[in-house]
Amino acid sequence: MALLHPGDAFPEITATTVDGATHPVPSELRGHFGVVLFYRGSWCPYCNAQLRSFERAAAKLAELDIKVVALSVDDEPTTKELVDKLRLSFPVGHSADAKALQDAMGAFVNQDPVYLQSTGFVLDPSGTVLVSVYSGGAIGRLVPEDVIGMVRYVSEQG
Repeated sequence: MALLHPGDAFPEITATTVDGATHPVPSELRGHFGVVLFYRGSWCPYCNAQLRSFERAAAKLAELDIKVVALSVDDEPTTKELVDKLRLSFPVGHSADAKALQDAMGAFVNQDPVYLQSTGFVLDPSGTVLVSVYSGGAIGRLVPEDVIGMVRYVSEQG
């Protein structure tokens, strides 16, 4: 299990959304700044708050050309219910393979029941990791305000 650090290439993963679409990440995000969120599950109030906050910040994120993709181990019906309840407009993948994500990028996995701990990445337009945030529990996660501030700073630095 290797953690991803700033400057690392983000490994290719695929998020399958409730509409049956597949979203290859980071290739689908290339040319844009990207945020990749692994969330614990629809049952987690902190995850719900994080997803809602990224949805509320959608206009500011779009102004800076930041695209968001989220993913969890939740099954398709549970994910659809969450997307509908929170009115999420960004791709939210379901049925993630927690072990594969742990192996590929070091995401922490709860074993019983199996789910991904909150993990977040900010990617530059080439798919390189700018920031990785790993949480071993319910708190400690990316928030849109920090992502917006970082992308503004990086963009200003050229």
